[in-house]
Amino acid sequence: MSVMENCIFCKIINQEIPSYKVYEDDKVYAFLDLSQVTKGHTLLVPKQHVADIFDYDESLASEVFARVPKVAKALEKAFPEMEGLNILNNNKELAYQSVFHSHVHLIPRYSKKDDFSIHFGDHSEKQSKEEMQAIAEAIKEQVK
Repeated sequence: MSVMENCIFCKIINQEIPSYKVYEDDKVYAFLDLSQVTKGHTLLVPKQHVADIFDYDESLASEVFARVPKVAKALEKAFPEMEGLNILNNNKELAYQSVFHSHVHLIPRYSKKDDFSIHFGDHSEKQSKEEMQAIAEAIKEQVK
């Protein structure tokens, strides 16, 4: 397991900083986000220090993301009044990543008035079919 000396999440994983742990195994550590955007807001982090999704290899990704449903189901059982769940993984500063140790947010949703929102703008008319095909081809060429 690689650990980064000044990483707050590495310190939490190593019990150097207290946390409200909800799950731990040999690959991941899950704990309550102190902001509690909604009740039960949980962070799932790999024990191996990786900055973001771009640092994952296939093995780490399968180990970390395979545990997301386990924590999601625990949230659903713990809070039967939960009406939905957002799962977010922010990568790099522009995408709202503020701690540079990869983490997955599990944010329980209780109502439309729970002070959490995501906006997806509709820009579907900005690209022609040819431009969409060119975008798809550019990505497809890079998939390894």
